[in-house]
Amino acid sequence: MQNLRKKFPVLNQYIYANTASAGLLSEDLMEWRQGHDLDYLIGGSEMKNKGFAHMPEIKKTVGRFFHCKPENVALVPNFSLGLNLLLEGLPKDKTVLLLHNDYPSVNWPFETRNFKREYVDIDEHMEERIHEKLKTGKIDILALSLVQWVNGVKIDLDFLKQVKKDFPDVMIMADGTQYLGMEPFDFEASGVDILGASAYKWLLAGYGNGFFLIKDGIKDQFELKGIGNGSVNNDLSKRDSIPFCKFLEPGHLDSFNFGSLEFALNFLDEIGLENVQAQLQKLSNRAMTAFSDLGLLQPFVSQRKQHSTIFNIKDDKKLFDKLTEENVVVSPRGGGVRLSFHFYNTEEEVDVIATLLKRWMSK
Repeated sequence: MQNLRKKFPVLNQYIYANTASAGLLSEDLMEWRQGHDLDYLIGGSEMKNKGFAHMPEIKKTVGRFFHCKPENVALVPNFSLGLNLLLEGLPKDKTVLLLHNDYPSVNWPFETRNFKREYVDIDEHMEERIHEKLKTGKIDILALSLVQWVNGVKIDLDFLKQVKKDFPDVMIMADGTQYLGMEPFDFEASGVDILGASAYKWLLAGYGNGFFLIKDGIKDQFELKGIGNGSVNNDLSKRDSIPFCKFLEPGHLDSFNFGSLEFALNFLDEIGLENVQAQLQKLSNRAMTAFSDLGLLQPFVSQRKQHSTIFNIKDDKKLFDKLTEENVVVSPRGGGVRLSFHFYNTEEEVDVIATLLKRWMSK
């Protein structure tokens, strides 16, 4: 992983603990983008038409990476737009179970459409509370982020598999934006029915690209309304035979943004997500121990069986400024400071941050 750090120049200037806000742009992807736009410069529409024709191959790449049939992959500019398009085609008599303080782009689309809703808290008993709610038989949809944006709490993916076995009629919709890219993920083998993600964070694909993965068994619950020339790939004769995922692609798909997605997935494939996972586990363990020993984490976070590499530490409104002054890039979130580590971070960087925090707390 040390050699990979050279591909991310930002790391020469800062300790970058902010992937939960924006993943870094690699030199390799920048070079690919420059080549793309040079081709556009000299090729114009001819080049762009080839880019449009390449979209099925990009879907195959996404499908292989996450174990999903290519025809069940929808390319979208971001998670939020994709979810809103989906919910426009979902009957409003459904009851959805949400998590309190989940990412706004997960909860708000359900809330503003006045779906019947119930909630559970994000804590050490989250999975148990979800199961209890589902046992009532009142819930049609469970919608949640696989990793929480504020504090990094990760849902137990084996629990979601069990939920699907226990409650096969409950649709599980998930946001993977703060999860995908952290470890290998098999969509078909998971308990999730619909998984969406923006790819600019842990997948390192830059802005303007994302995707949704859809399982066959839930398509008939929707009457999707999003439609446009992109839905038929310029073939007007297909107006009445549009596949499910093409309703999520009503407009053109940009070869620059989705080509960046393809490039980033191939890059991660070369590294090996199992190697990324091993590095992140080391970083998570190191940070969990350091921040817990300093008493900076919510107590329930350290009580959970597993955690991501996103942490929210208590802030007296000074820590963010102090970290920034020390060239540590973080984000203010949820009344605290959010730190997040990817494979290009090191255990030594976690130690540096912990040492700074300890020093400031002792004054």
